[in-house]
Amino acid sequence: MQSSPPILKKSHNDFYIDTLYISDIFLSNFVAYYLLSYSSFSMKNIRNFCIIAHIDHGKSTLADRLLEITNTVSGKDLQAQVLDNMDLERERGITIKSHAIQMEYKQGGETYVLNLIDTPGHVDFSYEVSRSIAACEGALLVVDASQGIQAQTISNLYMAIENDLTIIPVINKIDLPSANPEEVEDQIVDLLGEDAEHIIRASGKTGEGVADILKAIVERVPAPKGDPDAPLQCLVFDSVFNQFRGIIAYYKVVNGSIKTGDKVKFIATNMEYEADEVGVLKLDMAPRSEVKTGDVGYIISGIKTSSEVRVGDTITHIERPAKEAIEGFEEVKPMVFAGVYPIETEDFENLRSSLEKLQLNDASLTFTPESSAALGFGFRCGFLGLLHMEIIQDRLDREFGMNVITTVPNVSYNVYDKKGKMLEVHNPSGLPDIASIDHIEEPYIRLPSLHKLPILDLSYLFVWTKEVSS
Repeated sequence: MQSSPPILKKSHNDFYIDTLYISDIFLSNFVAYYLLSYSSFSMKNIRNFCIIAHIDHGKSTLADRLLEITNTVSGKDLQAQVLDNMDLERERGITIKSHAIQMEYKQGGETYVLNLIDTPGHVDFSYEVSRSIAACEGALLVVDASQGIQAQTISNLYMAIENDLTIIPVINKIDLPSANPEEVEDQIVDLLGEDAEHIIRASGKTGEGVADILKAIVERVPAPKGDPDAPLQCLVFDSVFNQFRGIIAYYKVVNGSIKTGDKVKFIATNMEYEADEVGVLKLDMAPRSEVKTGDVGYIISGIKTSSEVRVGDTITHIERPAKEAIEGFEEVKPMVFAGVYPIETEDFENLRSSLEKLQLNDASLTFTPESSAALGFGFRCGFLGLLHMEIIQDRLDREFGMNVITTVPNVSYNVYDKKGKMLEVHNPSGLPDIASIDHIEEPYIRLPSLHKLPILDLSYLFVWTKEVSS
């Protein structure tokens, strides 16, 4: 049984709240926190889902309509690409970072909590998609009615199926003059084996079909599974750096519950903290006294060092710890490498700090120190692709004021000597004496034979290594 809220009494000796002596802003914040602290939703009414699609198939616009219909965002906050809060995202019209937000939706006399994670569509940010999928039970597979199924549609779909997510296919942009929903519907049926009546036709621009999507999420996506009485297990799927509050970790509560003031431990790093604040992710962070099993939330615990938080880590209680960590994510595999050097040599440590902070919410970025006779000290950075590299350069400039020099991007080669030892080489200067080389392996592409799809797009799907005899 839920306890009643404490009654605030006036006293000459004790501090009390009086609306005559307190600002409206402070009072409204207090009331919001007060109500959230005592709100409660059954786990069977929680739905965690993400939106996956190829780039430019209308994910962010569709997310805008979902937020609008559920009254999560209104008034001056209602704008195009609400969840794309980076200037770069708005300028380029693409999603770079996954964004989580909680909505409330009423159906059949019950209120449901819908935790949405909007994901990027470009192949260079596929690691963001994999992290989002790990925190969900369902996925909206969005396909453009005028372009049909494309490479990243399939790649993201396979990731979702591997994680046992319930797939809800949606044909988007049916309002376009060039839309051909019947043909796209046939493609989805061939790909998924889904009955045509389960495919939803919608338009993120006009809002047509969005109500059907919300109904399908409630009815088809399963509620999260977990034991509220088991030891705490929270899967960390993202983190951000706030210059005033330190590192903020985003997580999904798999088992147990986490409360403000709890003593917690990050299992992978073995670091212990106190949960100064926990809450859920609305348009802004909304504090709560407790985040329960199945929900998605955040934790602020005064963490200042980026190495102490890892995506894929598990948070548990110190007093009653979980016996094992949750299986996290696969290690990221960079595809493109380039040297990043500060223009001013004295900015080397500032560049290191900036890269560490970027790595907090972009775990696909890797870097190691290196030196160059011409450029001095810098870092060898690994990226998932050329667009990823370009975005990192722009973010270093805009978010941290770092002016850097980037070398020509290349890939890594595996060089084997005649004794069978392997050396990973990133540039020609690192090659050993040619007389000692037995053979060299370089990255190459093996294309699967999938019909009706552009061959050039398919090149993003599978990458292997090829042995090249010297």
